Amino acid sequence: MNWISYAVGAAVALAAADFFLKLAAGKLSNSLGLLIYGSCTFIAGLSWVLLDKIRGVGLHAQTAGVVSATGVGVSFSLVTICLYLTFGAGAPVSLGAPFIRLVGLIIVSLAGLFILHEPLTWRYAIGMILAISGVFLIITR
Repeated sequence: MNWISYAVGAAVALAAADFFLKLAAGKLSNSLGLLIYGSCTFIAGLSWVLLDKIRGVGLHAQTAGVVSATGVGVSFSLVTICLYLTFGAGAPVSLGAPFIRLVGLIIVSLAGLFILHEPLTWRYAIGMILAISGVFLIITR
């Protein structure tokens, strides 16, 4: 499988998460929602590690990897908290989710350019202009 297939799967899962989070917002406390999310993530991670151990796949970890993975966990927890607050405050999923995703896309794209020194192409620049335009159009509809 190429990376685009995995990315499509991630996009579908992310869209489903936003949709289910919108359905859950206001129907349970935000802290309980985060705990349920974290429990599901823990169980999925534990299952994967155990499956790898059963299949004989070696586990390894470098300090930079552990620190970065912790950053992923903290970041997704903050995303979940902010999504509960956003949708709990009444934001429609059709506005809140695209706004959050597009602004996140812009921020991480800029980090790729300026921190990781990824290449800037004219197609990339046009895509960023379209993303920024999309945020404007979504918010001002």
